[in-house]
Amino acid sequence: MSNILFDPLFGRHANSTAPFLLLEGARRIDYCDFVALSAQLANVFADLGLVKGDRVALQVAKTPEALAVYAACLRSGLVLLPLNTAYTTSELDYFLSDAEPRLVICDAADADAMTGILNGAELHTLNADGSGSLSAAAAAMPTTHDVVDCAEGDLAAILYTSGTTGRSKGAMLSHANLLSNATALADLWQFTDGDVLLHALPIFHTHGLFVAVNVSALSGAAMLFHPTFNAEKLLADLPRATTLMGVPTFYTRLLSEASFTREATAHMRLFVSGSAPLLADTHTAFEARTGHRILERYGMTETNMNASNPYMGERRPGTVGFPLPGVEIRITDPTTGAALAQGETGMIEVRGPNVFGGYWRMPEKTAEELRETGFFITGDLGQIDPDGYLMIVGRQKDLIISGGYNIYPKEIEVLLDAVPGVRESAVFGVPHADFGEATIGVVVPEAGCALDPAALLSEITPHLARFKHPRRIEIVADLPRNTMGKVQKNVLRKTYTPAT
Repeated sequence: MSNILFDPLFGRHANSTAPFLLLEGARRIDYCDFVALSAQLANVFADLGLVKGDRVALQVAKTPEALAVYAACLRSGLVLLPLNTAYTTSELDYFLSDAEPRLVICDAADADAMTGILNGAELHTLNADGSGSLSAAAAAMPTTHDVVDCAEGDLAAILYTSGTTGRSKGAMLSHANLLSNATALADLWQFTDGDVLLHALPIFHTHGLFVAVNVSALSGAAMLFHPTFNAEKLLADLPRATTLMGVPTFYTRLLSEASFTREATAHMRLFVSGSAPLLADTHTAFEARTGHRILERYGMTETNMNASNPYMGERRPGTVGFPLPGVEIRITDPTTGAALAQGETGMIEVRGPNVFGGYWRMPEKTAEELRETGFFITGDLGQIDPDGYLMIVGRQKDLIISGGYNIYPKEIEVLLDAVPGVRESAVFGVPHADFGEATIGVVVPEAGCALDPAALLSEITPHLARFKHPRRIEIVADLPRNTMGKVQKNVLRKTYTPAT
């Protein structure tokens, strides 16, 4: 049997005693042990009757066992549906109804709530300490498993994204999408089996799972596997690491630590940042403190990584570098789709083996955003400077990126608008030194109604993951509009952006 993605990532390490995961308390999981665990989990899936193409939803804490679920899905030909641990039951209900997984895996503390939205799926538990019904079932299974034959176009995962309006969209990522991206990045960033990646990202996100893990496994590198970001613990592990992948928040918080010095980073060779824009001030301060220049790259759920600043060469602040090998990036007129000249600002479009195959069960939406020529319309506005560096200058859609997570204003506006006494609302992002952007809500009350911002927040936050909570809500008489009646969020951003 041949599995286009599992074999080069994990299968070839079946007999390797090299370290893969390094954990707190000097605990170590070698590659061979990890592959054996993935086989045991795959045997559990087979025993449940899951077959190639079935979906497996995973909403659990970051653990070695959770990561092994990913490997087990790959070797079984199953489609992983990784879900943010902050999602509420009402948010999960949509994802499970849409993707129709055959198996849902959650923390035991969430099992009762999850039972009501399973829609016929099997349920297993996996806790933050590695215990749970799934681990118990796996322990009784053989450590060998016949890998399922998977070709390049077979689905490996569905990751949900969204626009500023409408339903969330499930981006379908194939084995070839993920393998091509990992191969390009491992080569570009010069990863080897001598590297040790400091991994503090979540594994329900493209950055932490498909970039960090896939690049490491493909290279035979080890990972210092941190369950969450903790600046003090990261600093303690820096002497054992060679690389770190993070979001801008990681770097601003490390810079706030007095012990984060040039000496502390002497063993490191590479710091990578993505998932949100890195402020030029952070870039400059980091270099002054450590002597290292952060390497910023550009990616998204539908495409994984598209561009990167060079490993060798100038890493230019305010840019995301050049297209990855095999990837084409063009700038087009957002209205006509015509290609624009270098230096002009327009829509960023991407084509390459990394680009997803479309949105799950949304052919119309797929046709809107994925051209017949293979170019994906990203929704980001950018330009290519005279030296070929790509700069992202804004977003056509009103997407907010805070701490590396996507926040879609419409979802919050719908909740605000449903509160009695609210006439209308607008939600937008403003620059934030730590998180990249902070979410602000502006609300217009109905005539004669007095609204309390704190009460509004209390009303909507139980229905939103914590990272989506607005930082504040302002009460205003009217929203600014253009001659067509459209709310001018650019005016709101300017009004509420903190003075520098």
